[in-house]
Amino acid sequence: MATEEARLLMLVDDEPAQARVIASLATREGWRALTVDNCEDALQMLGSEEGQGIDTILLDGRVPGENACDFIGRIKAKRPEVAVLMLTASTSPLLAVEAMRAGANDYLVKPVAPERLAVALKSATRLAAARDELQPLSEKLPSILEFDAMVGSDATFRTAIAKAATAARGHGHVLVEGESGTGKEMLLGAIQHASGRSKAETRRINCEGLPHNTLESLLFGHEKGAFAGAFDRQEGALAACDGGTLVLDGIDTLAAEIQDRLAEVLETAVVRPTGAAHGFRIDVRVLAASNRPLVALAEHGRFSQALCDTLSATRIVLPPLRERAGDIPALTRYFLSEIGGLEGMKRHSIADSGLSLLEAYDWPGNVRQLQTVLFRACVHEQREALTAHSFPHLNELLGDADRGESKARGLGVLLYENDGNIRALEDIEADIIRLAIGHYRGKMTEVARRLGIGRSTLYRKLHELGIDNAA
Repeated sequence: MATEEARLLMLVDDEPAQARVIASLATREGWRALTVDNCEDALQMLGSEEGQGIDTILLDGRVPGENACDFIGRIKAKRPEVAVLMLTASTSPLLAVEAMRAGANDYLVKPVAPERLAVALKSATRLAAARDELQPLSEKLPSILEFDAMVGSDATFRTAIAKAATAARGHGHVLVEGESGTGKEMLLGAIQHASGRSKAETRRINCEGLPHNTLESLLFGHEKGAFAGAFDRQEGALAACDGGTLVLDGIDTLAAEIQDRLAEVLETAVVRPTGAAHGFRIDVRVLAASNRPLVALAEHGRFSQALCDTLSATRIVLPPLRERAGDIPALTRYFLSEIGGLEGMKRHSIADSGLSLLEAYDWPGNVRQLQTVLFRACVHEQREALTAHSFPHLNELLGDADRGESKARGLGVLLYENDGNIRALEDIEADIIRLAIGHYRGKMTEVARRLGIGRSTLYRKLHELGIDNAA
């Protein structure tokens, strides 16, 4: 087996140029790459002495030999512990579903960005998989939401959303902070979409994992001959977004020299490409995301104070999911609805045992991890309702101890029993009435009005269903 220090990747790809690029990127991430150009050679390699050390396989879906999903099935039958990543030119969710049902751990679309490949390889290792397979499947679902459509009633979360909606109407730079997976990318997308610059040029750059020289050229541009390998002039994103918006993910990972240079550009509104004799004026709005608090980093000398001050004019902090656990039921229903609308997927509900399990977990990967876990459960669950058994890895992590009734009782109405069958209409009706009484704090006139029934009818139902109106 490959160790964490000596991870071995087998690339199954018959395009030499693409294979060289991916192998180089993998090497940069600490992997040793083997390349074969067809499925039969891949299976032979997998069964060889050297192949016993293969930890992950990256498969181009167009590689000759056989159907890619059938080949994934053969790999999993031979070596079930090996992670499989599928590479394809198609963005069809149906292919993603088919690949995952065949056993793929993740699904990448060509051309693969270096940072996307890095995340996929990291997630494919056993160390990451043991934490619950945090593959970033969010790209399979719509990425831009209106502020009002963002799910969650937690007070801290709603305050952050309200602040973002206000910021969207302004022109200043915006900083969104929060742990990985809390929804920073979603919020930045919503701010840009609702801003007065939404029709202008927008570029998004993930700063994490990009080499210094690459990132410097991406941001500021360079002139021909500015450095070894600069065979052509390259326009930087700051210049390209003149009059528009530059979105910077992972800004806390920027090298110190780039931080200082970016701070100067934002202060003077003048950008000078590397190797250029003169700069030129620009009007760019920066929307930045950070996994770590920039103020704390700046106080300890690990981030440019000038850049922190510039970006923090509007600072929004998204809470981790463990601090807004009451939103898990609503988020679950939202994601199940979105997943059910994807090509190749069917609609699922969730039973109380499944919801109790989701609520018991502390979600280190936050909302993105919840979405991924639900996506994977929907791919593999044949029954309509997801139960605790639909989340085997969470069961393994948390154990089979009785977690009691779901904390979501009163926050939503469950339609299915644990066995997947529809609950009795009388029980559903009773839950709706209890929910309404709690929601409107026992104001029975308001409860009756919102339910569309008379007060006398409401009191009759309370008696028939055995509901205490103080519930």
